[in-house]
Amino acid sequence: MLSGVLVVSAPGKVILHGEHAVVHGKVALAVALNLRTFLRLQPHSNGKVTLNLPNIGTKQTWDVNSLQLLDTSFLEQDDAPAPTTEQVEKLKEVAGIPQNRAVPEHLAVLAFLYLYLSICRKQRALPSLDITVWSELPPGAGLGSSAAYSVCLAAALLTVCEDISNPLKDGDNISRWPKEDLELINQWAFCGERVIHGNPSGVDNAVSTWGGALRYQQGKISSLNRPPALQILLTNTKVPRSTKALVAGVRNRLIKFPEIVGPLLASIDAISRECERVLGEMAAAPALEQYLVLEELIDMNQCHLNALGVGHTSLDQLCRVAAAHGLHSKLTGAGGGGCGITLLRPDLERAEVEAAKQALTGCGFNCWETSIGAPGISIHLATSLHGPVCQALGGL
Repeated sequence: MLSGVLVVSAPGKVILHGEHAVVHGKVALAVALNLRTFLRLQPHSNGKVTLNLPNIGTKQTWDVNSLQLLDTSFLEQDDAPAPTTEQVEKLKEVAGIPQNRAVPEHLAVLAFLYLYLSICRKQRALPSLDITVWSELPPGAGLGSSAAYSVCLAAALLTVCEDISNPLKDGDNISRWPKEDLELINQWAFCGERVIHGNPSGVDNAVSTWGGALRYQQGKISSLNRPPALQILLTNTKVPRSTKALVAGVRNRLIKFPEIVGPLLASIDAISRECERVLGEMAAAPALEQYLVLEELIDMNQCHLNALGVGHTSLDQLCRVAAAHGLHSKLTGAGGGGCGITLLRPDLERAEVEAAKQALTGCGFNCWETSIGAPGISIHLATSLHGPVCQALGGL
């Protein structure tokens, strides 16, 4: 059992191209968003395990001996088992959560308990731990915040229980795990996602684990080779939406107008494939001409998504405001509000970027300047973190 403080972080995700079309068997490109979730784990000998989630105002402590006495036979003995409905219901009893309640903070606690009891059950005694998780990602915005949370939990618990090695060497401020350890992290993180979402695709936790960019089609996930890190503005319109209703709306439109909507979905597929090709070329030596192609693809895809009926006046406003500053934007995720991304070419003047950010904020939106194609789950030297992250994690 490791004894020192562990600090890990994992990225969120955005869909670059292919949202909605992916539901109909087309290609989607998902990229790691460099707004990150951070986890600090401190082993103790006080007989308690504490989970602190300051973003959602949740803090819960359990007595380790009480957890040790629980009948956890309902947790299967295989590595990274898929949680069943029955297991989740029993975890609700452990956590003191009413059977008919499943608000986000409760689901976060359930995912933690599932991963803690499943991963740590091989230890002679369950470990006493103090865990704080803090995120730069807004929850419920379709940016993979729950996946980043699950990936951080899986990586930290597997490391502290020595199921995987601690890759941080003397003199390192940051490090990543080897491929075989990342695969195990991803398997367990997917279990956490299943506790939270029931039947997720696995894309979000894969992006958060591996980082970079992934191609997803009909359940098959593959990494893009050395995708470039692209600077973007991420804008949250703060307009709530129902992914389920939007997906159903596209399906109904396809049934009603198959000869119109079918070609739209095929065109979005072609946009995803062309973007994948361009990103592959940019891995060697990015050129301005390639950024211009990416901008054209963004514009075309946004028009297609509007034609599918998943646009929103807030997203139209976002695109207009960005276009007034010479920038190109599209929705990301379900649409109907939610978030949009704006590509920042490397030749842009700093004043133009700042003016666009100010204008978007003036619309009542939240706006972040960040990057996509970010590194996946990483482990940090605790003393190397500063500012808001350090403060949020209770000081390092």
